[in-house]
Amino acid sequence: MCSVSSAELTDVDQLATPALLVDDGALATNIARMTETRPGASLRPHVKAFKSTALARRLVEAGHELFCCATIAEMEGMAAAGLGHDLLLANEVLDARRLGALVDVARITVAVDSDITLEAAVNGGVKEVLIDVNVGLPRCGCEVADAGRLADAARTKGLNVRGVMGYEGHLMDWTDRDKQRAGVAASMDLLLEAHRLVGGDIISAGGTGTFDINEAASEIQAGSYLLMDTHYAKVGLPFRRAMSVLCRVISVNSTGNYVVVDGGLKALGMDHGNPTVDGATVFFCSDEHTTLVPDEGSTWAAGDLVRLWPAHVDPTVAKHERMHVVDGDRVIGMYNIDLRHW
Repeated sequence: MCSVSSAELTDVDQLATPALLVDDGALATNIARMTETRPGASLRPHVKAFKSTALARRLVEAGHELFCCATIAEMEGMAAAGLGHDLLLANEVLDARRLGALVDVARITVAVDSDITLEAAVNGGVKEVLIDVNVGLPRCGCEVADAGRLADAARTKGLNVRGVMGYEGHLMDWTDRDKQRAGVAASMDLLLEAHRLVGGDIISAGGTGTFDINEAASEIQAGSYLLMDTHYAKVGLPFRRAMSVLCRVISVNSTGNYVVVDGGLKALGMDHGNPTVDGATVFFCSDEHTTLVPDEGSTWAAGDLVRLWPAHVDPTVAKHERMHVVDGDRVIGMYNIDLRHW
């Protein structure tokens, strides 16, 4: 974490808004709670959720040296920061040359689900792959029946097939935990069958929503747990809200029926819905504004600071350049969001 000198900002009221805040105590709690259930190599934190090598180092300090990424830029940034002990691009690419350029400084593995993506790995100079298997989410992944053939083809081309990967993303936000557990078991039955055909040491799957009930995976690809959001909070997971977007009230309607703050769509990931606010209801969000309806009996004035709690942390992080680490209202450090872009 970058420290904040006495000459720099020390209180949140001095920050230009909108600003991304991370509560240090909640962050530490989330790291500890995940590590208790998924220690060491049983967790492969997903960098896409926080996009910061400084924050990744904090996870290394907690015993997590394996990471997965969603973009080639994330892989490059992690390798450049000396965090390339074991990096997985949990995504298919058609041009792997930038990944191949990293193999001398980091352990690089890429997901493949077809002959085309396999050829891309070979032509790009990548030496290790996981076979990505469709376990129910209509996204990437080969069919179970094709997994063994694809693994054989990879080995024929001189690649090390480390195992399989499958993402039960369609089950992440189920609030009925019994039904969710049954759904995860069914998805993992598919992945285990593929693993029997493919071989290798790795069964990579899961995420924040299934971190504690996926009993088949050798490693869990969780990331959102670190900062948390209101969408995952509905599942009842044991993680605290750690990230908010700090805004200021810039306009108060003359009737007092609503107020407007200076952060909106350009500061928030909105694919999971509106943010929430303590003491008010979100009316709507626009490009640079969010309109709030204060709770009955509360008074708001221009200049008041407001923390918006995002519904989806991953795309919210990607809209900012830094996270200000806070203890209450005091800024105690900063994480650069240095893994942005593609």
